[in-house]
Amino acid sequence: MQGSFFMKRIPAILACLVLAAFSSGCFFRTAQTVPSPAPGVPQATQPHLRPSSSHVIAGVDVLLDRDWRTTVRGADGGQAMISFFDLLLKGRTVGLLTNPTGVDAKLRSTIDLLHDHPEVRLGALFAPEHGIRGDIYAGEAVTDDVEPLTGVPVYSIYRSKPTPAMLTGLDAVLYDIQDIGASSYTYIYAMADMMAACAEAGIPFIVLDRPNPIGADFVDGPVLDTSRFRSGIGQYDIAALYGMTPGELAWMLNNEFLANPCQLSIIPMANYRRTMRFADTGLPWTPTSTHIPWPISAVHYSLTGVLGETRGGLNIGVGYTLPFECLAAPWMDRHKLVAAINSRNIPGLRARPISYVPGYGGHAGRTVHGAHLVVTDPLALRPMTAQITLMTILQELYPERNLFDNPGIRESLFDRALGTDQIRLMVAQGASAAAVEQAIAPRRERFKEMRKKYLLYEPR
Repeated sequence: MQGSFFMKRIPAILACLVLAAFSSGCFFRTAQTVPSPAPGVPQATQPHLRPSSSHVIAGVDVLLDRDWRTTVRGADGGQAMISFFDLLLKGRTVGLLTNPTGVDAKLRSTIDLLHDHPEVRLGALFAPEHGIRGDIYAGEAVTDDVEPLTGVPVYSIYRSKPTPAMLTGLDAVLYDIQDIGASSYTYIYAMADMMAACAEAGIPFIVLDRPNPIGADFVDGPVLDTSRFRSGIGQYDIAALYGMTPGELAWMLNNEFLANPCQLSIIPMANYRRTMRFADTGLPWTPTSTHIPWPISAVHYSLTGVLGETRGGLNIGVGYTLPFECLAAPWMDRHKLVAAINSRNIPGLRARPISYVPGYGGHAGRTVHGAHLVVTDPLALRPMTAQITLMTILQELYPERNLFDNPGIRESLFDRALGTDQIRLMVAQGASAAAVEQAIAPRRERFKEMRKKYLLYEPR
């Protein structure tokens, strides 16, 4: 395993610190150029005292393991080897934006690792949606607190931007959260808000990179139009499934969207390839929120999550043991729906009949019938494209239900989650999935061109 890790200063921006953990050689990136080879840049070295793991090594483990070193250039032009920890953290007071997913390979909390480390001081914690412990239900208020085991103050930045007072006394802020690769998942906006706050305060922002569990090798769905549908679940014109890791996305947001870019550093993963799904990484999974208990749940979230915003029309398995895995309602003919879904031959997806009683959510306490959606090939499935196909099937089978054109859905998060009302209106008017895809494709292609500049991992 080889890589490169260095700084390149450009006007007003400190470019990403990047460990390119691929065996094919070294690359550097700047905010103004397409990736280009840098064969003269010395490669970072992996630990030599123990066998190299074939598993992915997350950014937190790369940062805190002093055997991971990089080459830096001094003011005199000379070169020296230094660990990532010594370069970025040693002797500093830092803040940490995290939640229960911020753990190392041994499931030790990043909070505890930093608090207990003798050469760095953890000065503040910042809580996104669901709170620092993940015990707050989606959409509920997150309040300031004190972390009971460490005594470190916890500041909520859910639905509120970090203030200068929160950052007082900090030398840097770290970000360590496992995301799920969907634009409607709010952690990325907490990250962006913190990046903007760090830029104002003049302190570095460091992303400890993690995998995109649904895959970082594709872009899917519409590109949000935040000029019309900006909300807490959609703040930038990015694709619904943007196909990037948190570090890559941070780099793109910093250069393309933030008015005042921050001093951004990225501690990337080792052994990661963008075609990986989470099961391929060898990393332990920690639920990212209440209804994402398993890695495959992240895929299902992007397969049915928007359909869950039909305001009681459908139950998508939330409130049952299969969150985001179902399409069901009391009035559905489960066999007819399953036959319609399977007849479309959606790549990577099959359906089976199901009946159940959700304990909460849509139609709570009533028996619902419908389809259990089974992912048969995560590499082939394009969840958002499949979800649009599911919308058209529901419209064809149940036009009298007005699932996609009623006052409730217009007031729900349906359009805001997609960043457009175009899809809903086309489906309500009987458009085919192919017609919807043709309508949303041009903006997505432009997004993909922008995204290409910020891909750190092979294959690009």
